[in-house]
Amino acid sequence: MTASKRRSRRPYLIRAMYEWMSDNGETPHIDADCSAQGVLVPSEYVRDDRIVLNISDQATTALSIGNETIEFESRFGGVARTIAVPISAVIGIYAKESGDGMLFGDANPDPSPDDDSATGKTKKPQLKVVK
Repeated sequence: MTASKRRSRRPYLIRAMYEWMSDNGETPHIDADCSAQGVLVPSEYVRDDRIVLNISDQATTALSIGNETIEFESRFGGVARTIAVPISAVIGIYAKESGDGMLFGDANPDPSPDDDSATGKTKKPQLKVVK
């Protein structure tokens, strides 16, 4: 698979962190950018274009962390709602109890260090001696 067709690492990292938190008895939460296209969340809970969602087994029904979207059903104020958050809109995932987790800093989480998209050429690896 070429670098331009590589899949994003983000959904794999989110799934791994979710599993690790759940295995350790912690409550996984995601922080999402609600200004991103495709975000489906209750707007009354959005603050400054962001929302924090509890994605634990206890808080969700039919949770699916796919390669493109996180989808589930949850109750907000006692009302069942369908939630959809594109993976690209996930700012981070963290455990409520410890704060341990992972932040994703950019919209393109997987730039290839070997691919120069401007020229279409592959860069050679470089090593530097640090003293």
